[in-house]
Amino acid sequence: MDMEKIYDPRKVESVIYERWLAAGAFRAEEAGGGKAFSIVIPPPNVTDKLHVGHALNNTLQDIIVRHRRMQGYNTLWMPGTDHAGIATQTVVEKRILAEEGRRRTDFQREEFVARVQAWKEDYEAQILAQLKAMGCSCDWDRTRFTMDELCARAVREAFFRLFAEGLIYRGKRLVNWDPATQTVLADDEVEHETVRGHFWYLRYPLAEPVRIGDELIGHVTVATTRPETMLGDTAVAINPADPRAKHLVGKMVRLPIVGRLIPIVADEHVVLPDSDSDDEKA
Repeated sequence: MDMEKIYDPRKVESVIYERWLAAGAFRAEEAGGGKAFSIVIPPPNVTDKLHVGHALNNTLQDIIVRHRRMQGYNTLWMPGTDHAGIATQTVVEKRILAEEGRRRTDFQREEFVARVQAWKEDYEAQILAQLKAMGCSCDWDRTRFTMDELCARAVREAFFRLFAEGLIYRGKRLVNWDPATQTVLADDEVEHETVRGHFWYLRYPLAEPVRIGDELIGHVTVATTRPETMLGDTAVAINPADPRAKHLVGKMVRLPIVGRLIPIVADEHVVLPDSDSDDEKA
């Protein structure tokens, strides 16, 4: 028998894998006897094909799953893919822009969704083929997608239960608004970088003018590096050592844009302004 000098696993592994599938070696029995053991695969995003990190992670899962099968457990390794939401939309937009010079806004909604769906089906097929090529012993009859009806129903049910138990609640919060995708991004989707910012001076109108000496003051000036937090202000603080404090503490100012009245309070942590400035701190 002649042996090839270089081993080509593609000629052997695919044949063996098909035999495993034909024998139902990876199938978990719904009403099977014995102890049950299951792993839900961390679903890879359909943004791209798998990389070496996926190979390592899934190899470790496969070792555990095969070990449990050999111990006689009724073992399920459930495969699937993740829609990855904004990330997938972004890569599709970049591909279309690079190849066709068109933007998302150049499409009707249904047409663009169809393009994203086509991307999903293409890369999902490639991902599942890669998992099989690695020999992953998943129960392929139970393959899931994070936006299929079963998963969507499970997410709604879980959300409802968590809400009913008070673990999920609605509140007004500052969010990461993305002007490009016109939606809110999760904190872990935002990349932070340090930049040289600006110091902003905002005028807060006094509810009633205040006389300090010969001057009638109609507003206070708030100095801040974060003007976007203004909408959530609950008070304006002034250092009690500031000579104007005795005239202003306890007075009300009207929050710009919102129009809500908030008090002026004393706080020794407020940095005193320069002698030629009329700034307070929020």
